[in-house]
Amino acid sequence: MIKHLSFTLITLGWCVAGAAQQKWSLADCMQHAIEHNIEIKQQELNVQNSEIALLSSRNKRLPDLNAGVGQSVNFGRSPSMATGIYEQNASAGTSFSISSSVPLYNGLRITHEIKSNELNLHAAVEGLHQAKENLMLNVAAFYLEILFKKELLKVGQEQCALTEKQVARTAAIAEEGKAPLSQVYDIKAQLARDQLSLTNAQNELAQSLLNLSLLLNLSDPSSFDILEPEQMASLEIAYIQHPESVYEEAVEHKPLIREAAYKLQNSEVGILIAKSYFLPSVNFGVSYNNGFNYLFGSDVNNTSLSSQISNNQRQAIGFNINIPIFSRFQNRNQLKSAQLNRDSHALALDNAKINLNKEIQQAYRSALSAQARYAATETACIASAEAFVYAQERYQLQMISAYEYSEAQTKLFSSRSEQVQAKYDFLFRVKILDFYRVVEITL
Repeated sequence: MIKHLSFTLITLGWCVAGAAQQKWSLADCMQHAIEHNIEIKQQELNVQNSEIALLSSRNKRLPDLNAGVGQSVNFGRSPSMATGIYEQNASAGTSFSISSSVPLYNGLRITHEIKSNELNLHAAVEGLHQAKENLMLNVAAFYLEILFKKELLKVGQEQCALTEKQVARTAAIAEEGKAPLSQVYDIKAQLARDQLSLTNAQNELAQSLLNLSLLLNLSDPSSFDILEPEQMASLEIAYIQHPESVYEEAVEHKPLIREAAYKLQNSEVGILIAKSYFLPSVNFGVSYNNGFNYLFGSDVNNTSLSSQISNNQRQAIGFNINIPIFSRFQNRNQLKSAQLNRDSHALALDNAKINLNKEIQQAYRSALSAQARYAATETACIASAEAFVYAQERYQLQMISAYEYSEAQTKLFSSRSEQVQAKYDFLFRVKILDFYRVVEITL
């Protein structure tokens, strides 16, 4: 009896500790996972990098501005400015300049590069959405697993409570001499097995809670618990969408497909960029140059600095036309490479659609199988419950042994456990179809 009381107190303490823990809803788990997941943060950095690349390509249309300063010291022979005779002398020169140029035409290369970077940005955003969807599906899977383990634990607790009552009743009957002592030992052995199953259920629930807390990157997993929904989603056949309709929605809205489509469009723009290198380019530029020199020597009369700066200034304005004639086949090879890249992305998009259709077909078939299994376990659970009630009545009348009673109880427990497992498996399969339809995952 002391053993039974200790076990009950331990179970009660576990439940009280669980009630004191913070309860996380599915939405809370998903939001926290998105905010703290490293892969999501990396995808967000990719998006920011793509935004910078787009801004850089747009800025290529702006004029540039450059300034330069030069200083040189010259040694050797040079003709004298007075006599024209070569003499050994030295001089120092300083020059400075400022220039600006703007591209006027380069085969629409800048326009195509801007379009390419816009598509890259769209693809990066879709990649971020895909990463978030995958993470939320994983969170939902762990969350449903915890709900399954919690419900399985409740079944085990009810099983132990029922067996404890039968132990007390059998012991009382045995004391009155209406039942053999062996039945007391048999029913106590059944209670020990039920307690072991309950302990295993508690350990499995703790492990599932730990798995989800690690996925959420929580600093203190020991205080983590989830909020059980007041009412679970209805498990009706209407929730199983036909695979064709699911595929039509998925191929239009799924981030994985949209990302592949943007990459294909970008590869087509890449061909236009490669072709632009075959066309001439036109730039407009302006420049300003100035400087002064200083001759070393005691008999040299240097022109004043202000006079040199006033007389040496030079301005230039003009157009520069570059016509590609022969680039060692670099332009041709670049174009071929861009065309092959386009073909590769086209195949990647087709392959993504084929794999998506396969996954949806498999998910649909799994959902149908899970629903059929759930319906079968419901029927089996009802039959096992009726058989147990009948066995319980016969056991109380001493018409069957404790072993036969334990066997009927074990079958009931097994049926209820299979029903709980089938229910959550079916619910998860339905949620996977919702995932392909880009429907928000809720319980």
